[in-house]
Amino acid sequence: MVTPSDRPDRQQHWWVVLIALTVSVAAIASAAFTQSGSPHGRPSAQAGSTASPQATTSRALDIGVAYGDTLPFMSDQKLASALDDAVTLGAKWVRADLSWEDIQPDSPDRYQWDRFDRVAEAAQKRGLHILAVISFTPPWARPSSCAHSQACAPADPATFAAFAHKAAARYSAMGVHTWEIWNEENIQFWQPKPDPAGYTRLLKLTTKAMRSADPKATLLMGGLAAVPTNPSQNHVSQSDYLTAVAKLGATHLVDGIAYHPYTFPYLPSARTTFGTAFEKISSTSVNLVSILAAYGSAKLPIWITETGAPTNGPGAVSDGVHIPPETTHVTEAFQAAIAADTVSAAAANPHVAAVFWFADQDTGTDRTNRAAFFGLRRIDGTAKPSFAALKNAITTYEESLNAAP
Repeated sequence: MVTPSDRPDRQQHWWVVLIALTVSVAAIASAAFTQSGSPHGRPSAQAGSTASPQATTSRALDIGVAYGDTLPFMSDQKLASALDDAVTLGAKWVRADLSWEDIQPDSPDRYQWDRFDRVAEAAQKRGLHILAVISFTPPWARPSSCAHSQACAPADPATFAAFAHKAAARYSAMGVHTWEIWNEENIQFWQPKPDPAGYTRLLKLTTKAMRSADPKATLLMGGLAAVPTNPSQNHVSQSDYLTAVAKLGATHLVDGIAYHPYTFPYLPSARTTFGTAFEKISSTSVNLVSILAAYGSAKLPIWITETGAPTNGPGAVSDGVHIPPETTHVTEAFQAAIAADTVSAAAANPHVAAVFWFADQDTGTDRTNRAAFFGLRRIDGTAKPSFAALKNAITTYEESLNAAP
């Protein structure tokens, strides 16, 4: 999860750039689909392969919008509008936090299920599937040594697993069968610092509890942030973390690996000397797919449960090639190119089962806070060029499926 443009008066030539980029991306997408064939029935990867081996997935790419922990606190009108955006885009999935802290904020004996009930009911009404992210510890369940943040690991992972059991039992009746267990546990979202052994203990208890409540459940390892290992920041790279938990057997507990490959200011399909976050799925010398193969989990699919790009801030770039050192954002036109390319890049990688764009709408106006500007819509509700670009890319992809033999 991301923690915390062109200007409205952008010149007309950016629209020309956008059109050209959209046409180019559509052509790339069409070529990718033609070369790879139908995404259905793809063969399994060969163990030990490092350069995009054959597919591990056996279904079409699932496409969704990630909303973070926003939907439960929206008015009925705003909730409807937010989910209607997913429908308009052609997405079939939404990713939403089912925060333990939201449901049991002040007591182990009181549940505020109504907060997420509204989300589940509104999504079900629109025919949208939910990927629910279950995470975040309420104050009463945190260890005394880490009481300052919802990202603190639970004092007792069994207590978290018991909550997860109740959640799976309740929401399976509303059609929710897909869960992501925690979020970005390899960085600051697992406090006081990332702990592969601690996370694996929680995962073992939680997957058992959730499957006992819902045998149909699809359970994902929490989305790994794409970062380099940096002890001073308590960051463990996605590769180092996956290796650590795989050694402990974690990959045999889940049905997929969630991953957050933000690539801005580069396109997801970019080929670089350093390896973008997308390339590190299966194309770099050390990659997620090769790690899974090394530990007996070669067939586990990768779910991209967050990716996107922030607009409207300092150092914004427009082409993914000329990158100033102060880059923190991209232009609205280039965000649109990234949105379109995200679909084709994900569809072209046979190991990727799903991709979710973060986010639907900007959440603020402070230009120094890039987390506020990942939306397909601006804070005032007006659509950025990325909204139409993502919609067109999804339509192109769906048409390619329908045309496939």
